[in-house]
Amino acid sequence: MSRRVVVTGHNGYLGSVMTPLLVEAGYNVVGLDTGYFSECTLIPDAVQVPWIQKDLRDAAIQDLEGAETVIHLAALSNDPIGNLNPQWTEAINCQASVRLAELAKEAGVRRFLFSSSCIMYGVSEAVTVNEDSPLDPKTAYARSKVQSEQAIARLADDTFSPTFLRNGTIYGLSPRMRFDTVLNNLVTAAVTTGKIVLHSDGTPWRPVAHVQDIARAFLHVLEAPIELVHNQAFNNGEARMNHQVRELAETVAQIVPGCRIECVASADADQRTYKTDFGKFTRTFPDFRFTWSVEEGARGLADAFHSTGLTYEDFTDQRFTRLKWLRHLLESGRLDDSLRWQAIAAINS
Repeated sequence: MSRRVVVTGHNGYLGSVMTPLLVEAGYNVVGLDTGYFSECTLIPDAVQVPWIQKDLRDAAIQDLEGAETVIHLAALSNDPIGNLNPQWTEAINCQASVRLAELAKEAGVRRFLFSSSCIMYGVSEAVTVNEDSPLDPKTAYARSKVQSEQAIARLADDTFSPTFLRNGTIYGLSPRMRFDTVLNNLVTAAVTTGKIVLHSDGTPWRPVAHVQDIARAFLHVLEAPIELVHNQAFNNGEARMNHQVRELAETVAQIVPGCRIECVASADADQRTYKTDFGKFTRTFPDFRFTWSVEEGARGLADAFHSTGLTYEDFTDQRFTRLKWLRHLLESGRLDDSLRWQAIAAINS
């Protein structure tokens, strides 16, 4: 069996944690990444792998030939970016993802692991959602995940096996760090300002998962028998990952000495709330354990930030908030209005 794995978005928040794990497991990893966030580095990369620096929209069949598996992580990664320009999200997250799967199938790639999201359920009340719950996406980002899953699922046959891993909100230390996910944001604020400001009443529920656990789960699914995961969707996590935002804040406040919590009413606060049922993953992979608790993960982040001397300037640095960084690349003229690198656009014109 081929050990060649193409990882799209290998230079991103999750990808830069998953890639070393795959290499350690003996896989021949090739990255495919446009490089939007290559400069957004907080800690050094653990490994370097061959890198096809290419916009996902320009992926070609030769990029995938010889690969046994494609792990597709690359995407415009959250709702605020989708709100900036929904057409970009449609083109990159949906159209280019489906095209990538079509190319992978044509190239003889056997397995296709798609990084999806629990946000596709789109619920507004604290109900528990599982893989059979109605999909009700409320944002361009969520819609792109639903549409991609549905289109890629139709490609499945005896030669091509997609699996869809619906992640919750990921946290934890990564070379390509993000401070714009909920627990990362809470810990960074606590360490650098001594306070946590909640813009809602803190009652919304979120499934939060450590980036290392999510990376390990992808590896576990990759190595599972195909018949166990063929054309299946899995909520990627376990029951104890469901937490209310207020609970997360209180956990962080207990870990960071002197931290206080402030609640500030905000009309535009994110009120989305959903609890996720991870029973299918647990039943399918009874030998897999998600090892990080919120307490351990928050403490690990706080310890890392203290040891590296993280400052408020780092916390507010545009490199570590995806929307701010893309806006910077656009406003500085490095990206054109189709979100392509200007230098590459000039060469191709």
